[in-house]
Amino acid sequence: MTRYQILNALLHFLFFFMGAGIGSFLNVVIYRLPLGLSVNNPRRSFCPSCQYQIPWYQNIPLVSWVLLRGRCANCGKGISPRYLGVELFTGLLFYAVFLKFGGDWAALPIWGPQVLCLWIFTSLLVAGTFIDLEHFILPHEITIGGTVAGLISAAAVPQLQGETEHLRGFLLSLASAALGLGGLWLVVELGKLAFGRKKFRFEKSEAWSVTQPDEEQPPIVTFGAEVYPWADIFMRSSDRLVITCGEISVNERSWKDVTAELRMETLHVNTGEGVSEKFDLEKVTHLQGTTTQVVIPREAMGFGDVLFLMMIGSFLGWQAVLFTILAASVLGTVLAGFWRLIGRSEWGAKIPFGPYLAAGAMLWVFYGPAVVSWYLSRITPPEVL
Repeated sequence: MTRYQILNALLHFLFFFMGAGIGSFLNVVIYRLPLGLSVNNPRRSFCPSCQYQIPWYQNIPLVSWVLLRGRCANCGKGISPRYLGVELFTGLLFYAVFLKFGGDWAALPIWGPQVLCLWIFTSLLVAGTFIDLEHFILPHEITIGGTVAGLISAAAVPQLQGETEHLRGFLLSLASAALGLGGLWLVVELGKLAFGRKKFRFEKSEAWSVTQPDEEQPPIVTFGAEVYPWADIFMRSSDRLVITCGEISVNERSWKDVTAELRMETLHVNTGEGVSEKFDLEKVTHLQGTTTQVVIPREAMGFGDVLFLMMIGSFLGWQAVLFTILAASVLGTVLAGFWRLIGRSEWGAKIPFGPYLAAGAMLWVFYGPAVVSWYLSRITPPEVL
């Protein structure tokens, strides 16, 4: 084997292991960011159970988790397999991006900048996916911060947008981000109009209440055995929770056979014939009753998904935005059908839309342009000679 071949072989190993190392850092981001912790302080990773700061020789990507059998060397408590999975997954994605767009050492100045930008993009997708899976949120540091990174990347490497001029790359990135933001926002709003209410009917009266066990935490809403955090019901000021009440008690007052309408900051008790009493929820200390029907507001998806698609557009362009929406919708539908087929429909309900968007974006990176070209060739009529 020549020296040149050895260098190329090392290049492949280096980029995979570098991706695994980035995956190790992404584990820090995935754990700390939703909790409001600094990703830099403390600098070293720590055990989630005993807070033991892990030395470098016990924090080697992939290797340490396997050698320690997924346990902390200090307290012996288990460490989630997610840590190993994120490192392996990120390493494989980095290597796949290199294989798709990279080359050998000699051509590094040509393919290097584009691959570097796609590695940044891949890291944002991985971090956003696992945070969304665990916490059902997409932090602004990932979505808005990622959009800024995408705009800078497109200006520096206009090839990401299929352009050669830096200004055109930036402007197309900006327009694509706007399309991602506006396009999915429109989907969210239309989904809210079409599917924005979920109705529950009870065969017999069920007890309901609004309580706040901890003053520093938002209230919770309970209907029989169902418990809903306040933020899961009220995501926007226009949301309404409508309760058909057999009885209702508000502070020291009570009514029978009325309709209660809970809003984000107020309660309206409709006593009939257009008469309604309004209460400021901050002044309500006791709220409970019985009900036979509840109408809950719900979202087609969260606004974080909208910002996530904006970030995807800033890196990959407007075609990728349209492809990602379609691919994510198809993936979501297929997987939901699969879970229902095997009798695990609740599993599908636990997967937010962000991971589907991330999967659709990665499909575009590897296969999207080829799929679009194939499709257009099938629908374009042949030229008549």
